[in-house]
Amino acid sequence: MKHEEFNEGFRERTKKFAVEVINYCGKLPSTPSVKVILYQLCKSSTSVGANFRAFCRGRSKNEKYAKICIMVEEADESLYWLELISDSGKDASEKLLWLTQESTEILKIVAKIKSAFEPSPLSPSHISHTSHPCISSPWPNPNSPRRV
Repeated sequence: MKHEEFNEGFRERTKKFAVEVINYCGKLPSTPSVKVILYQLCKSSTSVGANFRAFCRGRSKNEKYAKICIMVEEADESLYWLELISDSGKDASEKLLWLTQESTEILKIVAKIKSAFEPSPLSPSHISHTSHPCISSPWPNPNSPRRV
């Protein structure tokens, strides 16, 4: 399967997941605690598909890596909220089971994609102070002017 075919199929799959979650959320009781869970579930599940679309349009490997990292977090968060609904006894339907399984599969797929984009392991000799915005090194940058 070519990248374009996979991307199109996964784009549709993540959109279908989001739509199914939205429809599911509309069928649960509207208690204060359930409202909070459903709000968070709708946000995280729709974010997975939206960020995959952004991932596909990424202009650089770093941009794609940032989007896939967000997708992993959002897919895992969706799974968390679905588990919370089940564990709290708010629902035990077949639909919840399907959503939980689908969320788990999506999480495994995006985690696998993320591993293909992982930066190489860092060591003092490989650290570039400009290569990753979240890394601050304890070693001085040999290219920066010395301060006296």
